Amino acid sequence: MQVKKESEVCSSGVPTAAQLEKINALAKGTLKEDQVYVFSLRLCDDQVDRDGERFDTEALPELARLFLGKTGIVDHRWSAENQVARIFETQVVREKGVSYIKAWAYIRRGGQGDETIADIEAGIRKEISVGCAMGRAVCSVCGADYGTCGHRKGEVYDGVTCWAILREPMDAYEFSFVAVPAQREAGVLKAMGGGKKLQELAREFGAQEEYRKLFAQAELGKQYRKELEDNVVRLGLSLDLGVSEPVLRGIAQTAGEKDLMALKAALEEKMNEMYPAAVQLFRKPEKEAVDSGFLI
Repeated sequence: MQVKKESEVCSSGVPTAAQLEKINALAKGTLKEDQVYVFSLRLCDDQVDRDGERFDTEALPELARLFLGKTGIVDHRWSAENQVARIFETQVVREKGVSYIKAWAYIRRGGQGDETIADIEAGIRKEISVGCAMGRAVCSVCGADYGTCGHRKGEVYDGVTCWAILREPMDAYEFSFVAVPAQREAGVLKAMGGGKKLQELAREFGAQEEYRKLFAQAELGKQYRKELEDNVVRLGLSLDLGVSEPVLRGIAQTAGEKDLMALKAALEEKMNEMYPAAVQLFRKPEKEAVDSGFLI
């Protein structure tokens, strides 16, 4: 599961001796302090973002490790000419009840680098977005894998708002300077789900045919799910369980696929017990008796 989340740039300037040592561990040659510009970033945090998602707090340390050495680009365009910076240090910071990944990156001074530095100093390049891969997205309401339980991001269930919790970091790709980040506090000092849509990625990488097949399968799955929910509601009402249609509908919508199928099977079994189907046997019609006394 690839994700993108945004944040912003924080402090910046000349590297310390310790920072320069870490930078040179990544560089091919030896750089001097007047050749590089360093700045800190808030890559991503554990707060709910505009996409109704948040990173799991326990996942941040591993994600921070994966971002070490990763490049900084512009608008998530993966090409060498868009590389402008590189992360040389990361750590997880806890402030005011919020945990986030703070990173330090460097830019080589001169040429295009000076323009990027000037934009950072002027506050123009401030918001950033990160691209990474997470193994799981978990429902905050029931703990099941999001998308399998029927809960929907942003909706409230018994006073609990649903969102997706992103767990199991698999890889980190890059951070990118963007206009509008998904995570409100990210920047040059945060990105997951708020990047490109699947359709846009399919178009960009020439996978339109694969996308159309996946889309058709997803639509078929949605239709099958809707039929399951309708059947459960119909059976529940037919059995007069004493539960209203909205309540039955809510139960059906929030149940996982396996639970929904099991519920439908149980209701069908109950229906067959209460209203068994009448057996109809074929009977050969009897010939009408005719009094032989009237025969000629």
